[in-house]
Amino acid sequence: MTGRIVVVGSVNTDLVVFADRAPGPGETLVARDFALLPGGKGANQAVAASRCGAAVSLVGRVGRDAFGASARATLAAAGVDPVDLRDTDGVASGIASITVEASGENRILIVAGANGCVTPDDLPDFRDAGIVVLQLEIPIETVYAAIARAVSAGVPAILNPAPVLQLDFARLRGLAYLVPNRGELAALTGRSTARFDDVVAAARRLVRQGIGAVVVTLGADGAVLVREGRVAHVEAPVVMPIDTTGAGDAFIGCFAATLLHSGDEDVALAAAVRYASDTVTRRGAQASYLPRPSAQP
Repeated sequence: MTGRIVVVGSVNTDLVVFADRAPGPGETLVARDFALLPGGKGANQAVAASRCGAAVSLVGRVGRDAFGASARATLAAAGVDPVDLRDTDGVASGIASITVEASGENRILIVAGANGCVTPDDLPDFRDAGIVVLQLEIPIETVYAAIARAVSAGVPAILNPAPVLQLDFARLRGLAYLVPNRGELAALTGRSTARFDDVVAAARRLVRQGIGAVVVTLGADGAVLVREGRVAHVEAPVVMPIDTTGAGDAFIGCFAATLLHSGDEDVALAAAVRYASDTVTRRGAQASYLPRPSAQP
């Protein structure tokens, strides 16, 4: 494959609190630490793809505020082309409030802000795209429009259905890869995903609806790729998690970059599992994504 990765998605600033555990209803706890970090699923995936050696541009929106200016600078420093990142008047940049527990697990609340203003009119024509990457932190009609434009142009599109919502699968026909986690897969299909065989069965149900392949991220159990007639499972290396924030985004960015470079989805799957597993050993989303010299595994 040739061309650049075009990510259409969200740009947030993450307000991260590190605590022994998340508070219950009406409970106040003293946290251990706080950090202000760049985030947003679109920006995260763009930065991960760039740090895995791909040329990347990001389509999205920020407010005319300090968070927006900081996001632009951070993306540019990470090698992401922000030419299609637009300023939006009268709307604040998006933020995410994140609590990270001592176990490394996280709980996230998102305020869309300018991300909610991304429209189909913001989309480029994808002429120089090798892969288009999308998530669900921007309006769903924009996501559908981007998939249709990519399919029409013959460009593979990857959709990360997060935050999860019910999708019109008729409008996803021709999508190259759907990449949910285990919980998102259960929500999309209404099926149990407790066991590995359940995951494969649920993924096959989506493939039969016109998706090229479903890649399910399984956390410490790695990831599995399911398409008609084949299943490929890659186990994750054993690591000590510090913060799982953005690990799924690291997976998708690395998967897209390696797929673009190698043209081999099995190679991309293995590389993405290793890359995502490494990121959970450090704090933050983009802050945990180490550069790699190329998209080769």
